[in-house]
Order: sequence, then structure tokens, then C-alpha cells
Amino acid sequence: MSTVEPGTPEDRASLGDLLGELTGDLSRLVRQELELAKAEVREEAVKAGKAGGMLAAAGYAGHLTVVLLSFAAVFGLAELIGLGWAALVIAVLWGIAGAALYSSGRAKLKRVSPKPERTVETLKEDVEWARHPTK
Repeated sequence: MSTVEPGTPEDRASLGDLLGELTGDLSRLVRQELELAKAEVREEAVKAGKAGGMLAAAGYAGHLTVVLLSFAAVFGLAELIGLGWAALVIAVLWGIAGAALYSSGRAKLKRVSPKPERTVETLKEDVEWARHPTK
């Protein structure tokens, strides 16, 4: 191992080499961190996809449950008032439930703002600060 006196030309050259290595290492570290972040995002997306599939299957099973319970209600009510009237009663009940859900959903949808107002406001503040940072 050779010793180099500080301030000599060899020292300055090795300092440049060290800076070059440092820059290369930093660049490699950033690339590796980005690759790790991409892998983590992919892994989480796969988990979310599986969870979404399970929720969709649960929704379908719930739908079938409601349909079959509706048929059971129709046949149970048919013992009292006849099959046609029982089917009509259950259909009207489902129609009322659907109309109530529709009107409630429509009212909530009208209150949705398509513009992210808080973000727009903070962006305006950032632009103003960038124009006049001393204020």
C-alpha cells in the first residue's frame, strides 16, 4: 500500500477517482432502489388483484343468495295468496328497494366534485410562493 502526501498530483487524481466511484455507486444505488420499489409494487398489485377477485366472487355468491331467498319468499307467500300474486308482491318490494337505492345514490353522486379543490388550492399557493419566495 502506497502512501500519498496530501496536496500532491497523485492525491488529486485519486480524489477525482473517488468522486467518480461515489457518483457511480450513488447511481447504482438509486437504480437498485427503483427496482426494489417496482418489485414491491408488483407484489402488492398481485395481492390486490387476488383480493379483488375474492370480493367479486363474494358479491356473486351474495347475489345468488338474494335471488334464491327471493324465490323462497315467493313460494312461501304463494301458500297464502297464490303464486302469481306472491311473485308480484316480491317484485314490487324489490322495485321499492331499487328505487330507494337509486335515489340515495343519485343524491350522493350530485355532491361529488370532479375537481380536486384542495389540491388545486395548494398548487396555486405553491406557484405563488415560487414566484415570490421571500413573502
